Formats: sequence, structure tokens, C-alpha cells
Amino acid sequence: MSNFFKLKENHTNVSTEITAGLTTFFAMSYILFVAPNILSKTGMPTQGIFLATIIASVISTLIMALFANVPYVQAPGLGLATFFTYTVVLQLGFSWQEALALVFLCGIINVLITVTKIRKMIIKSIPEVLQHAISGGIGIFVAYIGIKNAGFLKFTSDASDIVSINDHPFSQAATHFSNGIQSVVTGSGITPALINFNQSGALVALIGLIIMGILMIKNVKGGILIGIILTTIIGIPFGVTHLGLENTTSLTESFKQLGTTFGAAFGSKGMIALFNQPGKMLLALMTIFAFSLTDIFDTIGTFIGTGKKSGIFSKEDEKEFYNGSGFKSKMDRSLFSDAAGSIVAAVCGTSNVTTFVESASGIGAGGRTGLTSLTAAIMFALSSLLAPVIAIIPTEATAPALIIVGIMMMSSFKEINWSDLEDAIPAFFASIFMAICYSISYGIAAGFIFYLLVKICKNKFKEVHPMLVVCTLLFILNFVVLAFIE
Repeated sequence: MSNFFKLKENHTNVSTEITAGLTTFFAMSYILFVAPNILSKTGMPTQGIFLATIIASVISTLIMALFANVPYVQAPGLGLATFFTYTVVLQLGFSWQEALALVFLCGIINVLITVTKIRKMIIKSIPEVLQHAISGGIGIFVAYIGIKNAGFLKFTSDASDIVSINDHPFSQAATHFSNGIQSVVTGSGITPALINFNQSGALVALIGLIIMGILMIKNVKGGILIGIILTTIIGIPFGVTHLGLENTTSLTESFKQLGTTFGAAFGSKGMIALFNQPGKMLLALMTIFAFSLTDIFDTIGTFIGTGKKSGIFSKEDEKEFYNGSGFKSKMDRSLFSDAAGSIVAAVCGTSNVTTFVESASGIGAGGRTGLTSLTAAIMFALSSLLAPVIAIIPTEATAPALIIVGIMMMSSFKEINWSDLEDAIPAFFASIFMAICYSISYGIAAGFIFYLLVKICKNKFKEVHPMLVVCTLLFILNFVVLAFIE
């Protein structure tokens, strides 16, 4: 095991890697319960999605662990699952089987882009200042996820600023909603504020943050995982940690329902139906484009933001990536592993698999090799049996881990010359937009657009890599497409 994962070469050991894998798993285990809840609104069977989520996460993460030997974990992305459900199915009118076919085609395109080195060209085109901004921006994004999950924030919106409820235009005359309220969309008038710390969940998260901060400052080995465990225990008397172990998910029923989703992308209601509707082909192509662009740049941002800073992708590996061929570098293998994930997801019957930004929590705990992701994959596999036990870990226990890791990642900002607006403007938008738009790819889009504008204003357009120009135009096209399909 030590030789296979090259632990000594990566300055790590078995215990550190396993601890890191457990940390990453618990930080992202919420997806096991959230993804089925979101995707079930399309008509897909909930327990089938639960098992499909596990299988897709296990297989795609194993590819990342054994082929790429990097500590990244893959699972169906929350943002992509939301887009799959609310936009592709409920708004655009595709059946869930057709949507799975679109996910499969997205995966094929991502593999082709990776194999043909287009992804490599994209990464090579990103200037150093934006790479530092992306790294620090992911730190802000991860920390913001933690702060939000901890329940430290509340948001206030006037009725006049509510755009829609349950995806329907809001009318102030409406006071009752059939089946309750599932979602509320508000305009820019929404105001965030710090809560009054009289809520048990927020108090537990605050205590956990203090404990975890002390452990990390003291350089306690496994401090993040220890902090998660201690916070979970502290949450018991507060009523935040629920010890009920009733098995709400029948494995037998899950396998039965999996038969409905597994391979549905290729059936008469999936790929066949998709290609039998010529009038929908343009809409399908635009949807695949939106899926692919988000997935590609989410992954690139995660790899740049966490890999270079931690040394997962060394200088030698970076040189091999830029100048070599085939899959000799870890970055090449990582990109291919990620691209293959969506194909696996579509076959299993769930939305796009992506490399989770929460992998940063395991990296922050010392994970440097595929043994970290192998550990997480094993935990995903066990979760089919231990789902009630895993559900005991409250969000308030993992939120402090994300805040601490986000703080650690923001050190990349020191490499940016903030006194020079030529660097500061694109760096600001690339980093800040990740958090406020809740999207890595949108942050990168903002950075690209403002980088291009700054260079044009400074008469330095010739310094801009052609691939960055192409990517910027694609992002702009994507925003135009989304404006029409939404």
C-alpha cells in the first residue's frame, strides 16, 4: 500500500491518509441525503437515487484514487443536481430519463475535451494572478459554505423583492401554497446579517469552531477529524445531534428502485426519446453546453486552488503536465478521472458527478495521495449499510472544518499585488464571485471577463492567451443561453 500510493514520496503516512479520507467523507456526506431529495422532485425514485449516488461516488472516486493517486473525492454535485431538477426537467420539460441521457453526453464531451488536450490548453492559458485568485477564492467559497452551514447567518427580504416561490412568479396576494413552500427566490434586496446566538445549532458550531481552531493552532494530528467527533458529542445535550438509529432506508427496496434508474439514460424514454424529438435538439445542445462548462471549470478551479498550494501537483508534475504527452502526470490522470465520472453517474441514474470542493477539508487534514480518496470511497460503500449512523454527524459538526480549511487556503492572496489594479480587479472578481454566486465556475468566468477587459484597456490584448479569449466568449455565451432557457 505504501509503495502503490507512494506515501513516502508524498511525505505522508497511512494514518494521516485514512484520517484525511474520513474527514473529507464526513464533510461531504450530506450529499447522500440532499441529492436524492432534490432529484426525487423529477419523479425519480428516492431510494434508487440514494443507491445510485453511492455507486457513482464509489466508482468515480476509486478511479481518482487508483488511476490518478490524488486525494480528491467525487460525487453528484449539489449545484448540478439542482440544475438537473429545476431547470432541465421542471422548467425545460425534459423527462428525467432524457436528462440522464444529457448527463451521459456531457460526460462523453468532457472525456473528449480531456483526451484531446483542450482542458490542458485551458489550464495553461490561465495567468498566474488568476491562479492565485482562484486558490484564495476557493478558500472564501469553502469558508462561506461552512459559515452558512453553521447557521451563523440570517437573510431578510422584503415581500416586494421576492421574485418567485416554488419556481412560480410571486404575488403578494398569495398567502397559501399547495404542498407548502419548497423554494424562494429573491432579488438583490436580500440582506444578510449575523444571527443572535440563541440557537442551539449555531452555538454548537461556534463551540466546534473554537475547539477545531485550538487543535489546528496546536498542530494536533488529525485535529479536524477530532474536532468533528467532539462537536458531534457536544451536540447531544443541545439536541443538535440525534442518536435515533432507525433504518429509514431499506437496502432491498433501494436495489429494487435502482433497477428503475440504472441504464434509464439509454432506454426508450432516455436517449432514444431525446433523438426522436428534432425540435428539442437545439435546446438539448444548449443544456449539454451549460452542464459541461460548469463541470469543467468547477474541477479546474478545485485542482488549481488546492493542488498547487498543497504540493499535490508538484513542480515536476506540473512540468510533465504542460510538456508531456499521454497520462504521465497526475494532473492529466486527475482530469480524465473527473471527466469519466459523469459517464458513470448517467449509467447509474444520477446527476453529474464532480470533484467536490470539500476535498479541501481532507487535504487540510494532511491528505496527499489516492489513499485518502480510497478511504472516502470505502466509507461511501459502507454508507449503504450505515446511513443512519452517518446521519448522526450534524451539519454543525462539519461546518467548522470547512471554515478552518477556507482560512488556510486564503494564504494564496499574499501572492497577488493588490496595489496594482491591473492584477487586483480580475483577482477580486475571480475570488469574491465564487462565494457570492455560490459557484466556482462563475467566479472563474468573472475573473476571465475582467482580466480581458483590463488588458484591452491597457492596450495589452496581445498578452492574453487565445484559449482564454475563447473561454471568456464561451462563458458570455453561456450566460446568454441561461438567460433564454431560464
